[in-house]
Amino acid sequence: MKIIDKYIIKSFLSPFLTTFLVILFVLVMQTLWLRFDQIAGKGIEIGVILKFLGYLSLMMVPQAFPIAILLSSIMTMGKFAENYELAALKASGISLKRIMRPLIFLALLFSGINFLFLNNIFPKAAFKSKNLLVNMQKKKPALALIAGRFNSDIPGYLIRFDEKYGKEKNELKNVLIYDLTDLKGNVKSITAKTGKITTEEGSKYMTFILYNGYYNEENDKEISSKERKRMPFTKSFFKEYTVNIDISSLDNVDLEEERYKKDFEMLSLNQLEYYIDSLVVPYHNAIESKSKNIYTRSFAKGLVAQTTDHTAYLSDTILNNFDNRGKLVVIENAKEMAKRSLDNVSAFERSFIYKQRTINVFAVEYHKRIAFSVACMVLFFIGAPLGAIIRKGGFGLPMIIAILIFVIYYFITIMGSNLARGSSIPAYMGAWLATVIMLPLGIYLTKKATTEIGLFNIDVFLQPLSIFFAKFKKNKK
Repeated sequence: MKIIDKYIIKSFLSPFLTTFLVILFVLVMQTLWLRFDQIAGKGIEIGVILKFLGYLSLMMVPQAFPIAILLSSIMTMGKFAENYELAALKASGISLKRIMRPLIFLALLFSGINFLFLNNIFPKAAFKSKNLLVNMQKKKPALALIAGRFNSDIPGYLIRFDEKYGKEKNELKNVLIYDLTDLKGNVKSITAKTGKITTEEGSKYMTFILYNGYYNEENDKEISSKERKRMPFTKSFFKEYTVNIDISSLDNVDLEEERYKKDFEMLSLNQLEYYIDSLVVPYHNAIESKSKNIYTRSFAKGLVAQTTDHTAYLSDTILNNFDNRGKLVVIENAKEMAKRSLDNVSAFERSFIYKQRTINVFAVEYHKRIAFSVACMVLFFIGAPLGAIIRKGGFGLPMIIAILIFVIYYFITIMGSNLARGSSIPAYMGAWLATVIMLPLGIYLTKKATTEIGLFNIDVFLQPLSIFFAKFKKNKK
C-alpha cells in the first residue's frame, strides 16, 4: 500500500502545483488590474512594483489554496476513474475511503498550512502592500485624487469633486477646494462647475483650471468668531480661474514609510481578538450609559408601584386618575418626553451603527480566517468524490466544475460577510455560512461515491412513467 499511497500523492501533487500557480497568477493579475490606475504613470522603479506584486502574491496564496485543492482533487480522482485505475484498486479489495486516505491527510496538511499563512504571513503582506500602495500614490497626487470624497493627500488643501472623466482622466465636475494653508480653518473656498488638471512632467506645481464658479473668503481672520459672523463675506464669480498648488514637498516620498498599522487585514488572530475586546467593552458601556441617561431624563424613577394604602382609590389606568384638563397635560408631557428621547437616540444612532459595524468587521475577519482554512477540507470532500463520479480528468470539465463550485462558495462567503457586517446575522454565522452550506454537499457526494451510486438515479423518474404508459396501452387494447 505504501507504493500505491506514494503514487496517489504524486498524482495529486502534480496537478495541484500547476493549478495553484495558474490560479495564483490569475488572482494577482486581477488585483493588479484593479489597482493599475493607482500606480501607473508615477515614475516608480520596476523593483518597487515587483515588491508590490510580491506582497499581492502572498495575500492571494490563502485564496488560491482552496481552489487548487478543489480542482486537483477532481482531476486526480477523475483521471483514476477515467483510466480504470480506480476500478482496478476496488477490484483488489481496496475501498474508496482507503484510496482517499493519503489525500485526506494531504488536504489536512494544506488546511494547516493555509491557517498558518492566514495568521502569520497574510497580515504582514497586507501591512506592507497597503503602506506601499499609499506611498506610491503620493508620487503623483493628481492620479490619486478620488471622486466623491474629500482628498487630503496634498498638504494644506482639501479637494472634492463628483466625477473624473476625459481621455486622460484629468477633467472634473462640481469641484470644491478648501485652502487651509494659512492654518485658519476653511475661510477660503473655491467652487466650480467644471475644471481640469494640467500638471506638467517634472513641475513642482499641480495646476487646476476651473470654469464657472465662485471664490469665497471670510474677511479679517484675526477677530473672534462672534465678530466674524457680523463681518462682510467676500464672494466673487469667475468664468475661468487658475489655482497653482505647490507639491514640491511630495517629491521626496519615502516608499518605505509605514503609517497604517491597525487595518483588520493587518492583524493576526490574537491581535484581532484583542481589538474586538477593546472595542466591545466601550461600545456596551456607551449603550448602558445612554440607556441610563434616557431612563433619568424620562423620570422613570417616579413610575414605581404605589403602596397598598392607595390602591383603594387609585385606578390601574393612569389617565382615569385625572380630570379632562389633567389628562391633556399628562398626554402632552408624555409626548414631549417621548419626542426628546427619540431625538436623543437619533443623535447617537449613526455613531452606534458605525461602532457596531467596526466590531462586526473585525469579528467577521477573525472567524473567516479559521473558516477559510477549514474550507480546504470541505472543498476536498466535494472535489474528490465528484471526480470519481464524473470520471473525467484533465483541465476541461473538471476546471468548469471547480470554478462553478468555488464561485458559489465565494458568493455565499461575500453575502454572509456583508450580512454580518450589517448586523443582520451574527459575525460567526456570516463567516461560516459558506462552509456550513457546502459541508452537506461534501458528505452527500462522498456517500454517493463510496456506495458507487450516481448523482441521480434516473430510474426513479423513468420507472413511474414506464408503468403509466404500460397501463395506458393495456387499457386502450
